[in-house]
Amino acid sequence: MDTQTYANHRRFVPLYHYFLTLLVLLTIVGALANVYRAFSRGSGRIAAAVILLLAVCALIEGAYLRIFALKAQDRAIRAEENLRHFALHGSLLDPRLDTRQVIGLRFASDAELGPLAQRAAEEKLSENAIKNIEIISEKMMMVSYTKDDDYVEPMSNVSSVIAAFVTAQARLLL
Repeated sequence: MDTQTYANHRRFVPLYHYFLTLLVLLTIVGALANVYRAFSRGSGRIAAAVILLLAVCALIEGAYLRIFALKAQDRAIRAEENLRHFALHGSLLDPRLDTRQVIGLRFASDAELGPLAQRAAEEKLSENAIKNIEIISEKMMMVSYTKDDDYVEPMSNVSSVIAAFVTAQARLLL
């Protein structure tokens, strides 16, 4: 099994997420058409209604199976990270951290877990923002980013480095 990282921890299983979901939805559409025909003919209404009911139950069951598995996995991750934080720092994670934040902390190194967990709780960082920050030392951190579609090219007469430094220093002094 490959090592799990932040980049590959989410998984889509095409047979489940696409094929099975599409199949159940098509079954519901077919069952609705069957109910319509049964009511226009005046016969077979109960059988058509039962088929529709079973198709809707299959959709609900599939959704709940996925939700229950994810909830159990989220609880396991929270317990693992609480244990890890307790082993490293002698206390449980901050209760203000929500499940998505704890999942973001899951891939932090042992050295950065404590400061990053505290910062995530205080600043309400998102799961993605948490993992894009790497604590290098007490006074230095590295923030990773990817160029998005809304990226704005810097102007040639402005120094982004100086502007970022001045902004950071001003915030530290406030």
